[in-house]
Amino acid sequence: MLSLTNKRILLGLTGGIAAYKCAELTRLLIKAGAEVRVGMTRAATEFITPLTMQALSGQRVHLDLLDSDAEAAMGHIELARWADLVLIAPATADFIARISHGQADDILSTMVLATSAKIAIAPAMNQAMWADKSTADNLNVLVDRGYHIFGPAEGEQACGDVGPGRMMEPAQLLELSASLFETGALAGKNFLITGGPTREAIDPVRFISNHSSGKMAYALAAEAAAAGAKVTLISGPVSLPTPDSVKRIDVVSAQEMLEATQANLAGCDVFVGVAAVADYRPQAIETQKIKKSEDQMQLTLVKNPDIISEVAGSEARPFVVGFAAETNDIVSNGRDKLQRKKLDMLFANNATETFDSDSISVTALTPTSETELSTGNKNVVARNMLQLIADALNDNTD
Repeated sequence: MLSLTNKRILLGLTGGIAAYKCAELTRLLIKAGAEVRVGMTRAATEFITPLTMQALSGQRVHLDLLDSDAEAAMGHIELARWADLVLIAPATADFIARISHGQADDILSTMVLATSAKIAIAPAMNQAMWADKSTADNLNVLVDRGYHIFGPAEGEQACGDVGPGRMMEPAQLLELSASLFETGALAGKNFLITGGPTREAIDPVRFISNHSSGKMAYALAAEAAAAGAKVTLISGPVSLPTPDSVKRIDVVSAQEMLEATQANLAGCDVFVGVAAVADYRPQAIETQKIKKSEDQMQLTLVKNPDIISEVAGSEARPFVVGFAAETNDIVSNGRDKLQRKKLDMLFANNATETFDSDSISVTALTPTSETELSTGNKNVVARNMLQLIADALNDNTD
C-alpha cells in the first residue's frame, strides 16, 4: 500500500485543462496519509474553482503572492517552509519556461524559488508544444537543478491532437510522489502514546503529582512520526513543544487521560503507555483552598484507573507497550509488570536516573526475550525502541 503518512504536499495548479484531474489527485494524496495544501495561478481558476480544491483539501486555497492573512503577508514563504514536496500539476509550457528562467511573479513560481523541499512537475500541454526545442531546453535546466519530471503521458488531447503531452493520471502521480520518500519502518501504523505526569487535585491550588518531564514520550512520538506512523500523543502537563506531525491531546488527571485514551483507541495499532500516571487521587477535592490550621492533615486517597491494563484488556486490543520506572530490582520488577498486566513489550529503567534527563538506558522485555539498550540520548534510544516494536509487529504478521 502506498503511504504518504505525515508528508506535507503543496499541490500547485497552473492554467491547463488537466487541472480538473487535481480534484481526484487531492483525494488520493489525502487517502495515502498526506496533508495537502493547494496553490493556484489565476489562470488555473478558469478551469477548476478554488472552492472545489478547498473542499477537497480541507484547507483554504492560496492564490495571491502577497497574502494579507499570512504572517508578515508572505504566504509563499510560509508555504515554502511548510512543504515536504511541491507538486506542480498541471505544469504548463509557460510555467515551465518561467521557472526555468527563475521568474517569480506569482505565488507558485515564487514559492518554487523559496522552497528547500523536493519539487516535481507534471507537464501538460499540446503535443507540438511538448516537442518544441524550447520546452526541451527548459526541462533540461530543471532536471539539472534536481527537479523531478512526472510524465507526460501520450494519447488524445483536448485540442483533438494525439501524442505526448497529456498530464499523467492521478493514480500515477500518487505512485511517483510516494516513490520520492523512503518508506519508514512504521509507515501506515497508528500509534497512541501517553506521556508526562498526571496531576490529582487536592483543592483549587494544590495537587499530587510526580517528577516526570514527558521527554521520553515526546521523543517516541517524534521518532514514530518520522518513521511514517500516524501518532496521537495524550500528554499530561509538561513544558515541551508538540513534535512535528503529531496530534497532541492535553489532559491533567488520570481520569482525563483514561477518557482520552478510550476515545482514541479505535483503529490503534500500537499503544505505548509512557505516562507516569498517579497511582492514587484524593477521594474528595475541596472546593476552596484548605487553610493551614492544624499540625497534621490527613488525606484519604483512592486508587486511580490502570490505563494500560484497560487497553490490554480491550476487545480490539492493539500491540501494548509499557514502561516501568523502578528504583530497585529493575528487570525483575519490570518482568512482573509485563506479565501481570499482560503486555506485549515493556521497557524498564532506573527512575532516579532519568527524571528530566535527556539520556536514558533501558532493558526491553517481552514474554520470551530481554534486550539491553545502551545509554543514549532519548531520541536515539527511542529509535532503537521503535525498531524493536517494528520487528515485533512484523513477526506477528509473518
